[in-house]
Amino acid sequence: MQGLKNIKLKMTGTGSMAFGTWLLLLLFLLLPKQDQAQQFNSDSWLSKPWGTITIIPTVGQRSSMLMTTYSLFPRWEFTIAAYLYNNDNDPTTNDGYSSTLYAKYMIYENKAQTGGIGVKAGTGMRPGTLDAELRVKDAFRTYWMNAPATIPFFNNTLSVDLMPGASMTIDYGNEGKTAWAFTYSGRVAWYPFSPTASIVGEVFGSAGKTGTIPEYKAGLRWEPSQYAVFALTFGDEFSSGHGAGFEFGIMLFTPQFACFGGCQPKEKGKRKKIFR
Repeated sequence: MQGLKNIKLKMTGTGSMAFGTWLLLLLFLLLPKQDQAQQFNSDSWLSKPWGTITIIPTVGQRSSMLMTTYSLFPRWEFTIAAYLYNNDNDPTTNDGYSSTLYAKYMIYENKAQTGGIGVKAGTGMRPGTLDAELRVKDAFRTYWMNAPATIPFFNNTLSVDLMPGASMTIDYGNEGKTAWAFTYSGRVAWYPFSPTASIVGEVFGSAGKTGTIPEYKAGLRWEPSQYAVFALTFGDEFSSGHGAGFEFGIMLFTPQFACFGGCQPKEKGKRKKIFR
């Protein structure tokens, strides 16, 4: 966590069902900072500093992901992600792909920069929030919006993310009707010993015409510097055992340079500080 603070970032075949359940239970029993998305479905309120580009590759048992986020304007992020599926547990074959495109705006941030509220909207869905039968053919027929909110506790050693939202899938099913769903995601991040190592757990899914079986994900994050974050997680569905399995992801941050018109705009003849 300390590494991200240096650039004012305070973030975002399946394995055994029993193992994943005990891992999640252990996480919450131990609960007596903040993460960006990475391989987690949940997100925080934070838009990364203006001019930052983030590259997030993730390799997993159910799917692999490549995500790129561009912070082109103050408070705004624009994200493109692609997912490659491996439903048959054969690493030499793939079972289709999907993608997502969305924008994020940070509405509010507290004075300590440890919590706030944002809003996201886009098209295409992440794995686990759209039915498995629809992930490939209907991902870009689905439009969604959600509102990530972050609440810090215990002097910022514990952070809770809540992300309610809704999705609309057009031309759904044989009848070609519009289908709606409520999407939900909640995440807890705990830094028990060090500001660079955390335990993270989340629950997410959707309910409605295109709803899914709820899933959980838990794991460890390591933040050795301001430019990189590593995470190892295990995820599964609560009933069928066809969740994400093990995933390993990396977040790589660039310095602040990708700003239209330069990252230090002028205002009334004076140079204005970059956002935050």
